[in-house]
Amino acid sequence: MSTKLKQLKTELSAELDSILDYWSKNTIDAKNGGFIGQIDTNENAIENAEKGSVLNARILWSFSSGYQITKNKEHKEIAKRAFEFLSQYFYDAEFGGLFWSINVDKAPKDTKNQIYALAFAIYGLSEYYVISKDEKALAIAINLYLRIQKNSYDPVNKGYLEAFTRDWQPIEDLRLSDKDANEKKTMNTHLHIVEAYANLYKVWKDKTLQNDIIELLQTIEKHFINTKTGHLRLFFDENWIEKPDVISYGHDIEAAWLLLQCAEISQDENLIAKYKKHAIQMAEVTKEGLDTDGGLWYEFDPEKKELIAEKHWWVQAEALIGFYNAYQLTGNESYLDIVLKNWNFIKTRILDTKNGEWFWGVYRDYSLIEKDKVGFWKCPYHNSRACLELINRIKT
Repeated sequence: MSTKLKQLKTELSAELDSILDYWSKNTIDAKNGGFIGQIDTNENAIENAEKGSVLNARILWSFSSGYQITKNKEHKEIAKRAFEFLSQYFYDAEFGGLFWSINVDKAPKDTKNQIYALAFAIYGLSEYYVISKDEKALAIAINLYLRIQKNSYDPVNKGYLEAFTRDWQPIEDLRLSDKDANEKKTMNTHLHIVEAYANLYKVWKDKTLQNDIIELLQTIEKHFINTKTGHLRLFFDENWIEKPDVISYGHDIEAAWLLLQCAEISQDENLIAKYKKHAIQMAEVTKEGLDTDGGLWYEFDPEKKELIAEKHWWVQAEALIGFYNAYQLTGNESYLDIVLKNWNFIKTRILDTKNGEWFWGVYRDYSLIEKDKVGFWKCPYHNSRACLELINRIKT
């Protein structure tokens, strides 16, 4: 196994370079500033595409985190570019929030405060602070954290509400995307708030923030983790009445490792012990979604008993980390076999070996899902993070 792990680490190091190289060469918007908002499956940059805050924040995180491994000065410069663009054009200094999107001329387009986006900004800004020690980046991250606590936190029922207007008033459409239920509390947003808070705590050892992380992990365990099935519950109203939805294999395996990492950062021994158990259970039940080729299916609808027969890039990236994490916790090499088989599937079906980066995904018959190479939801964060996590975890 040590030979296979050494090879895996070598291949993932090369893939990290390849991913960052793609984004370095193809996404810099020299004309309008920042980064190109959209590139389609055929590598066509979409002129005048709006720019999303989540994409910009994820670029910021990816290059800040990647630089710590690559030591490539260009990666640090791109991280700086992402920080400057986010702080100047996405950060809303007037109301203390973050624009969801801006036009190509940098004017705000969608000014709603989607808490998911604020969380990713905190995640990226705190990672950038690690490599830059830029106090402005840390200050904005702290401001966004305080704004979430003030406006989104539910002091009565616990947890966080999804979205607000620019001036922090209630908003009718709370959804992250068209496929989501229009509910006030969602697993996806809570997962990324705790991820962001934990990353901020690594660079800003604030006791209140630490307590907020601990409470968030307790809330997630109580409401979002179905301990009977091991799967995640996805959507709730403000009073924690569930709206049943699909099983999301990608989120199950992402939460498996990421929540344990957040618990470890919180330093709460009780939560660490609990989330180790959750990590193994969630990895185990995610195996339901594995295909014989090593790929992980996207979603399953239990009500219709219907598989959403697609294999998305980000789901595979999270599978690499989640199953490797289960291997580390248990020593069970069957989890490592899943990682190696999944990586082979990624190399065979998901990597764009001609142009670089990863395709959105494939259908059951391996035909390509014709969606963005770069866009609101197509970013360098999941795949670069998979490379970074395994590079750091594989000790050879």
